[in-house]
Amino acid sequence: MSQYRSLKQACYEANMQLPKLELALFTFGNASVVDREKGAFAIKPSGVPYDALKPEDMVVVDFANNIGEGEKRPSSDTKTHAVLYSHWEQIGGIVHTHSTYATAWAQAQLDIPILGTTHADYLTADVPCAPPMDDALIAGDYEHQTGWQILNEFQRRGLSPTEVEMVLLANHAPFTWGKIVDKAVTTVPCSKK
Repeated sequence: MSQYRSLKQACYEANMQLPKLELALFTFGNASVVDREKGAFAIKPSGVPYDALKPEDMVVVDFANNIGEGEKRPSSDTKTHAVLYSHWEQIGGIVHTHSTYATAWAQAQLDIPILGTTHADYLTADVPCAPPMDDALIAGDYEHQTGWQILNEFQRRGLSPTEVEMVLLANHAPFTWGKIVDKAVTTVPCSKK
């Protein structure tokens, strides 16, 4: 029996919420769940349709992106998740989607302002939008640099990842996180619903 069985199951369940809540189209999105004691996290495999996913398909990697368990290729965003887990020890789950409205808003390169009480139920500040990456970072290790783009923007703004659990990346899409992955799923901004 796999030592990561419960981790992979939790990851699978979080990923299955993304299409159900209309937060992910096609295969564009992923959720991950960390096990701090084992120094590893489970993440959705790359390019696998949600309706074909099984718990055993989840890929377990360490913070240096080494595969610990899994037959499939991990999500292309694995390095971004690894950077965030490595630097923000208080988070337990991360979600990245290309939800329709958040992705459209990210193209405007603007923070999402608080415009109503529902937003304020989740966040007491505007949803930050990190600026676009420059060409040199994009041409390098893009997914790794995406993690640093988030970290650097939070440091620049003096934001805490436990108080602000979401970010837009300009010209890209949202990332969310939480102490548990369920919180990360429910805080994806601008869902279709």
